Amino acid sequence: MKDITTSKEKLLKKVRKALLEKRDNPYPNLEDLPLYPPVDEMLEVVFAEHFTAVSGQFVFCEDEVQFIENLLELAEERKWHKIYCWEPPLQQILNTYEYPFFETDKDLEQADVGFTLCEALIARNGSIMLSNANAAGRRLSIYPPVHIVLAYTSQLVLDLKDGFKNLKQKYGNNLPSMITNITGPSRTADIEKTLVLGAHGPKELFVFLLDG
Repeated sequence: MKDITTSKEKLLKKVRKALLEKRDNPYPNLEDLPLYPPVDEMLEVVFAEHFTAVSGQFVFCEDEVQFIENLLELAEERKWHKIYCWEPPLQQILNTYEYPFFETDKDLEQADVGFTLCEALIARNGSIMLSNANAAGRRLSIYPPVHIVLAYTSQLVLDLKDGFKNLKQKYGNNLPSMITNITGPSRTADIEKTLVLGAHGPKELFVFLLDG
């Protein structure tokens, strides 16, 4: 009699047979091994190394005065005239040092820079964790050609799981509707495998890290 068993049925029979036969785990200690090697350096250093490796631009500042000095120098060099900042803590810092900024979305299409805070910095892969819970919402980190993030050393965490744990502690069951991780400037290599920055968002991404 001709065997009419299909290839799919043969494969399923092999799977069933393998499941019925009890075998010892050939790698009993595999799940206990760490996924990543241990980190011996400070999180600031780990983040800076990974962030700059994906074309991010990192600036460490000891205090707010140094931060403003760096921002002034950078704005003059890049000829930034329209910096948009909507988050009250950031606005307070800029107002203290009389640094001009736009606090509404008027003429946002002409913005040079979107200036925001963040939820956390993920050291392991040099990522910035953002949410729409802050006044900057979704637009300031996406629309302007340059995105600047002001963060503090206290916001540094090693892994994504640590960042999400902090979000859960901060917001409880009222998590923001948008949580995203940015790893370097917007990029694509869809066309002829040529890397292009700024394809779907900011072309440049800066992190000013303050001690505190």
